[in-house]
Amino acid sequence: MSADNQQERPDDGLCQYIAGFVDGEGSFHVAFQRSRFTRLGLQVIPEFHVSQNPERAEVLKLIQQALGCGYIKANHPGSLRDRSMVLVVRNRSDLARRVVPFFERFPLRSSKQREFQTFATIVKAMGRGEHLTKDGMIRILQQAFAMNGGRYRKHKLQDYLSVLESSETVRQAPATERWRGKIQSGLHGDMQRLAE
Repeated sequence: MSADNQQERPDDGLCQYIAGFVDGEGSFHVAFQRSRFTRLGLQVIPEFHVSQNPERAEVLKLIQQALGCGYIKANHPGSLRDRSMVLVVRNRSDLARRVVPFFERFPLRSSKQREFQTFATIVKAMGRGEHLTKDGMIRILQQAFAMNGGRYRKHKLQDYLSVLESSETVRQAPATERWRGKIQSGLHGDMQRLAE
């Protein structure tokens, strides 16, 4: 390893501190949203975030530098009660290449480690394109809903499974029934990559 690489890489003590901090203040989450731009009608949104009071937000900058990715923002903009800041990583490439390997090397010590392992499994499955198939999406939904016992979710698993069933019905319907005379073009470039 060159001297430049050694300077860029944080030392193990700092990395262990970060893992401990995330164990207390971080979260690994997989959200879903309906999307008319995806084949299955659902978009998978994995994200890592860690929050802190604004007086100690420098620790978020430290984590951001150690991971080499993410952005820092107000956790609940406009709230008078919650003034906390949050480091967010949503970019799938950053999650797969930076966040997951970091926490595989420096594991969490609490039960949050199981949540991370499920999160990592989902991110890796998405890297293989499994979220683009109905069976793969069902597996990802089931895994994500098992995280944190499925609590903290606005919608039920069945709501999303119903979206998959209705998207299957739409794809099987004749084109005249599907579009009712509307002409739509496919996604191109960045929009296509985002839809995946």
